[in-house]
Amino acid sequence: MVEHPAYPVGLRLTGRRVVVVGGGQVAQRRLPALIAAGADVTLVSPSATPSVEAMTDAGEIRWERRRFQDGDLADTWYALVATADTEANERISAEAERSRVWCVRADDATAATAWTPATGRSEGVTVAVLTTDTPDPRRSAAIRDAIVEGLRDGTLVAPQQRTRTPGVALVGGGPGDPDLITVRGRRLLAEADVVIADRLGPRDLLDELPPHVEVIDAAKIPYGRFMAQEAINNALIEHAKAGKAVVRLKGGDPYVFGRGMEELQALAAEGITCTVVPGISSSISVPGAAGIPVTHRGVAHEFTVVSGHVGPDDPRSLVDWKSLAQLRGTLVVLMGVDKIGAIAEALVAHGKDPATPVALVQEGTTAAQRRVDATLGSVGEVARAEEVKPPAVIVIGDVVTVNDRL
Repeated sequence: MVEHPAYPVGLRLTGRRVVVVGGGQVAQRRLPALIAAGADVTLVSPSATPSVEAMTDAGEIRWERRRFQDGDLADTWYALVATADTEANERISAEAERSRVWCVRADDATAATAWTPATGRSEGVTVAVLTTDTPDPRRSAAIRDAIVEGLRDGTLVAPQQRTRTPGVALVGGGPGDPDLITVRGRRLLAEADVVIADRLGPRDLLDELPPHVEVIDAAKIPYGRFMAQEAINNALIEHAKAGKAVVRLKGGDPYVFGRGMEELQALAAEGITCTVVPGISSSISVPGAAGIPVTHRGVAHEFTVVSGHVGPDDPRSLVDWKSLAQLRGTLVVLMGVDKIGAIAEALVAHGKDPATPVALVQEGTTAAQRRVDATLGSVGEVARAEEVKPPAVIVIGDVVTVNDRL
């Protein structure tokens, strides 16, 4: 046990010489942060992991392919000793002491002059955690993770210092499971004054918002009540011009059949700043949650995502169903539950095998998720008999049965 706690400090290493001795797993973990800090890194080691070697090939570090030699720490500001040779580590550490170089030892923290904290970052804030006496990496990492997660999802923000992102953020909320929204999306949601939410967004997250946040329902229920796109655009503009932080919470990704670009263009026309936060698209996440890979080696080398909100015979359709029928890969249809019979007929008419497997995944990634299997020849009838309702993702192709074969 040491008499006094370590003195925390942030080293500004940009352009300054740093020496790392040992090219194993410890170096592999530590080097990216040193590179990101702009340090002039020299690695001294007769061997290195493939990842460390790749950093050398990319020109991010210099690699001296040999053992440590006396004098290697000359003009060095900071050293990391991470070899498996205790005697060598002690010799290097002793040279660092003589040269007054701050030195971290991976094998014996008590013999080092510096400790590496458990470090995390979130939107301009660096969190570094050290235990008081001797380093306890697991405890430090657990505390760091708790703090960083709180900063990222907005649960750890001092009320008097609450940050606000001006303008509008188009946030992709993911496929439905609230845990599948991006970290940045969740943070912006926590900072919002106004949230304009789609029906397919992660609704559970709305319950976590503070009472002062105004939530506007922009749900577009099929063939029922809806908020016209122009009205949504006007609401975004109105609240943004009032100086409020506005989040447009969408299901999936804003640009995958989400009309995100229309909203961005409307905001841009009014000179309003807009941030776009990509989301996990249901086109890949929902099949995955149902045990279906959209690609699989030896089965499908491509996947195509199309909208099925209008049928193949509808003049408004922009989908080339004839060409799709000739593809060997996976076809993912969104918003096509009520048109799947006509879609299947069109694909078969253009040459697609009616025995092609089809899966309909309703309410994917949520507690209500269910999967209905059929073939291209039977899917229309099966969807009606099983009363499949939107939202549902439809997967057509041999990948549907890959898991069954395994």
